Amino acid sequence: MHWLELSAPVDAEAVDEVVSLLGRYSHGSPVIEEKASPAPGERPFIVKAYLACDGSLASKKRRLFHDLERLPSPYVPQLQERLLNPEDWSKAWKAHFLPHKVGEHIVIRPSWHSYNPSPSEIVIELDPGMAFGTGLHPSTRLCLLRLERHLEAGMPALDLGTGSGILAIAAAKLGASPVLALDIDPIAVKVARANTRANGLGEIVEVKRGTLSPKMAAGLRGHFALVVANITARVIAELAESLALVLKPGGRLIAGGITGQGLDEVLICLALAGLRAEAIDRDGEWHTVMARGAQRA
Repeated sequence: MHWLELSAPVDAEAVDEVVSLLGRYSHGSPVIEEKASPAPGERPFIVKAYLACDGSLASKKRRLFHDLERLPSPYVPQLQERLLNPEDWSKAWKAHFLPHKVGEHIVIRPSWHSYNPSPSEIVIELDPGMAFGTGLHPSTRLCLLRLERHLEAGMPALDLGTGSGILAIAAAKLGASPVLALDIDPIAVKVARANTRANGLGEIVEVKRGTLSPKMAAGLRGHFALVVANITARVIAELAESLALVLKPGGRLIAGGITGQGLDEVLICLALAGLRAEAIDRDGEWHTVMARGAQRA
């Protein structure tokens, strides 16, 4: 099958809006690229989405462009289109995805590369397919660094918006058990399950399709010592109460995927839900918040 690649150059404050919109139509999660050295006046981020070239393409494009016109004017991107065959799409991102180390111990190894780890390294074998999460994006790196710092053996953990499964797998390899990984995207669920099995973690990591709805949160009240949610500022703010509800007393939330524009809203919503921000990490325009629930009296 051929694919239509839609590329949207955007400013930092528009990333969340454009990702949310393109995600309604994309076959798989949208991809966010950050330019290393944007030229003066050039927008520093590119959001890419992929649409299958099937019978629904024309209808999807019409609805997508209609929705784009309804965005606030500063957020409306000029979409660029490129037709890709499966081989072109695969080669385009695999060429730039090499084994790389994050923090002191974590190594991300693409499934098509070999790597000889040192005794202290934890290797995550990954084939992200069309799901978000390679460890290359700043928001993923920041979450991995926090997981490495705070995870302890036997901690029950939740990965909300798991994408490729990279953070759930990292949590399990760092000692978390059990781990629940959720994503609303069926492609991401399929990819995360495959990556979980490839890393020999099928008994520890459970991957399910869904989100942290009020009903699910109520059923998981006080269940997790650590929750990681590398999604968007808007979704984190909307789910703040549910995130607080599923944490054990004193449990930690690692919230990533937050641009500067959405940081204040996230901090306010987390505080209103009883989660106290203890640290804010930054990599360029991206922020990760580490917050804790109240200790039981």
